[in-house]
Amino acid sequence: MQLVWAQNVVEKTNKPVLILTPLAVAKQTVREADKFGLDCIQSRDGKAASKVTVTNYQQLQKFNPADFAGCVCDESSILKNFDGAIRAQITDFMRKMPYRLLCTATAAPNDYIELGTSSEAIGDLGFMDMLNRFFKKAEATISRSDEYRSGVYRFRGHAKRDFWRWVCSWARAVRKPSDLGFSDDGYVLPQLITTEHVVSSRAKNPEYLFDMPAVGLAEQRSERKRTIRERCELAHSLIAPTGKPAVAWCHLDVEGDMLEDMIEGSVQVTGSDSDEFKEETFEAFALGQIRVLVSKPVIAGFGLNWHHCAHQTFFPSHSFEQWYQAVRRCWRFGQKSAVRIDVISSEGEAGVLKNLKRKADQSSEMFAHLVALMNEQLHIERRKVETLNVTIPSWLRK
Repeated sequence: MQLVWAQNVVEKTNKPVLILTPLAVAKQTVREADKFGLDCIQSRDGKAASKVTVTNYQQLQKFNPADFAGCVCDESSILKNFDGAIRAQITDFMRKMPYRLLCTATAAPNDYIELGTSSEAIGDLGFMDMLNRFFKKAEATISRSDEYRSGVYRFRGHAKRDFWRWVCSWARAVRKPSDLGFSDDGYVLPQLITTEHVVSSRAKNPEYLFDMPAVGLAEQRSERKRTIRERCELAHSLIAPTGKPAVAWCHLDVEGDMLEDMIEGSVQVTGSDSDEFKEETFEAFALGQIRVLVSKPVIAGFGLNWHHCAHQTFFPSHSFEQWYQAVRRCWRFGQKSAVRIDVISSEGEAGVLKNLKRKADQSSEMFAHLVALMNEQLHIERRKVETLNVTIPSWLRK
């Protein structure tokens, strides 16, 4: 969709379009363009290499926005970090462009007001303007059952529906073709098999007689560190016998090192690795030259297509975005096999899984709101067109 959109802008303006992607996704985008016969080349030197030029976010400072008619942000959820330098850089880069497109599956994974950062980037309401129009500071007496509570902000009295209508004025959401009234034939994903495994630490917690659910982030971090070997051993036992491609997700450096040592033929990608090594390793895994990839969702969890792989082990965290994006590297359109996700946690981390499920429900609700209101808005727009196309009576034409 990004490539076709970019090609249409090129044909209309006769100027190049820049596609920004996470690291290692640029080569993948070029391969996708080849399938459609589109002119798309990766650039690292700040120059428009073709009508559709693709680069990664780390190279953006080398490019001049005046050289392009439009810009696409792939995996644009990077913008949600509205205090970050990258968001400010991207927003400023696109500020005067007539054509801007943001694409992501996790536009606001934890917080509806994060949509304001996307709105600001494409030239609609700024983040603070959005807050002032639709939200107000929440009072201490606000019930936690308020499902739209968002940090210290909540919707103004009757602003909820107006907020979603406003989102629908500049955004479109679709999970499958039937959301827009089309057939889902060919777009039904294979089965996702999620299995939860709970391990017990061989080293007992000296503070308790028996293991208890961790309370608070500090206790959860302690529990995670206390069960590193047990969790890694279980991940190894689930991956090693299959002989098939797999991804072993981790969150701590020591977890990654242990997984790489235990799983024969695995290659780990860490944050300290060079960009060149990351790109080469992700590419080799996608091409089947590496059987098992070990990495963190924050490093390899965005944008990459791993249709050839149908097995992951996952050490959970509280980040629903990382969970969703990591799973979707394999469970995506183009996958031919049932995808197996082995979630490995300790007895004290039961609250983490519960929190992920809550966020998943919240995300599904947000998309349901968007899809329903967008269909309603599209129906209104169609009726307007039909009204404008009515036949004018002959007596009125005279």
